[in-house]
Amino acid sequence: MALFSSIEETRERLASTGYLVDDELATVVFLGDAMGKPLLLEGPAGTGKTELAKAVAQGTGARLIRLQCYEGLDEARALYEWNYRKQLLRIQAVQANADSGGSGAAWDELHDDIFSEEFLLERPLLAAIRSDVPTVLLVDETDKADVEVEGLLLELLSDFQVTVPELGTIAATRRPFVVLTSNATRDLSEALKRRCLHAQVDYPEPTRERAIVRSRVPEVSEELAGEVVKAVRAMRSLDLRKPPSVAETIDWAKALETLGHRELSDAAAGQTLGVVLKHDQDKIKAREQLKIPEPHRG
Repeated sequence: MALFSSIEETRERLASTGYLVDDELATVVFLGDAMGKPLLLEGPAGTGKTELAKAVAQGTGARLIRLQCYEGLDEARALYEWNYRKQLLRIQAVQANADSGGSGAAWDELHDDIFSEEFLLERPLLAAIRSDVPTVLLVDETDKADVEVEGLLLELLSDFQVTVPELGTIAATRRPFVVLTSNATRDLSEALKRRCLHAQVDYPEPTRERAIVRSRVPEVSEELAGEVVKAVRAMRSLDLRKPPSVAETIDWAKALETLGHRELSDAAAGQTLGVVLKHDQDKIKAREQLKIPEPHRG
């Protein structure tokens, strides 16, 4: 059963969570759902790729399952593993029973017992395949994983089924809505890209970012939201170690409102710069090039 019935409904459901999309992104999300195709979202860090998956889950009431990728991630952490401690306890219990004169299980029987559902530990990919409710599977920062994980994803996304040797093939009864994100730190394989619908997610245009701020922090005035967005965009034009994300734009506006500022004065910007910039080198560069004063330390 589809999560969305139209592009317009897609836009409305996402907007209800505070996530505002343009026509292109709304269309890609709708088609991904309608066609049963994974979405591959690429773009700089902090542009809202992860938040889109969360918004789809929140806006549709679906379950969100997240696989955070990192260097060294393996099949056991991504797909499944066996509860070896529990298996050992079962083996020891059977052995103790046999040693005390009870009936001991034959190895084949014991093997079938300890490699059963009772001892299976689901990891995110298997959990998403086995879920029987609407589910959003978020494979976050796919480009950080090793190529072996890409191979695992290819198998999963081809047929939406996985094979557990001891249990057989497990096929999805209800396909999850899959979102893969990438900060483009390395190129993903063409085979993986072919299985996905692609969208480039960049920082929003000023009008939309201002609308996002107002949606998430409605108590902030239109004027203050506009000033914050303008300042953030100026920071992103600098050669910063970590340019401000959309989430940090929202945080900055909320911080200024919390402190009672009705405009982004130089003093207010200097006082709250640590909300939007998280590295000392970036703060120094912003103060020098954007003329933001040091905070008052009296």
